[in-house]
Amino acid sequence: MRIATARVDGVVTTVVDNGQGWRTSRVPALDVVTGADAGTGTGTGTGDQVAEEQLEFLLPYRPPTIHGIGLNYADTVAEMGWKTPTAPYLFPKLSSSACGPHDDIVVDLALTARADWEAELGVVIGRPAKSVPVKEAMAYVAGYIAANDLSARDLQEQDGQWVRGKGLDTFCPLGPWILTKDEVPDPQQVAIRTWVNGQLMQNGSTASMIFSVAELVSYCSSFFTLAPGDVILSGTPAGCGDFRSPAVALRPGDVIEVEVAGLGRQHSTIAAPAPHTV
Repeated sequence: MRIATARVDGVVTTVVDNGQGWRTSRVPALDVVTGADAGTGTGTGTGDQVAEEQLEFLLPYRPPTIHGIGLNYADTVAEMGWKTPTAPYLFPKLSSSACGPHDDIVVDLALTARADWEAELGVVIGRPAKSVPVKEAMAYVAGYIAANDLSARDLQEQDGQWVRGKGLDTFCPLGPWILTKDEVPDPQQVAIRTWVNGQLMQNGSTASMIFSVAELVSYCSSFFTLAPGDVILSGTPAGCGDFRSPAVALRPGDVIEVEVAGLGRQHSTIAAPAPHTV
């Protein structure tokens, strides 16, 4: 099932698709993701059927917590010239950084000159998880979502830790929809691609992950409780801009597209910040 939040004829609503086309629902998207019935007992929604072309996809919901995973792709680690990590590298991604799949991404050149992209498979948690064994971890996954873990590389380097570098407003586009886990037979075989101004920059697969989705869920839950609706950003394949020679940084006016197989395609314009008003 696909679950999203969209604007339809000027009205913001949950929409669900159980293989029979999109239908509106009065149940909040996060509630549907975490197991609530969309309204009819069949999960197909309660309102009108709508064509996908009528939908303006928005941020599906604001995650309670976004858990970032760094250095989790073998090809990325090799590209950077770093050693393969022996455990997942965790960092917080501020929930306030989340935005919709087609929203403008604000890059303030007064704050960062090295804004970079990271297309990722987002793992959506369906129920509370604490100290979960790897073999049981997938039972706590509700589904998956396309994510772009944008990063200000200069801020990351300045701070040593990554809160500023990862947490700027609009630096985490999510969507366009959540796909329930039953529709993803193997999360370790999902294609991920990124285009910047029409040029293919990332063309990878979750097969290159060092730590699997199940291992990430288990590892995170060993330190803190994962809540329903939390999103784990599972890492990014090779092809980020800052690791190229010469390096490439995002600038206002650029267009970035992120596609995760089965999870839809994001299309975002890089924008300068709006003038400050009192």
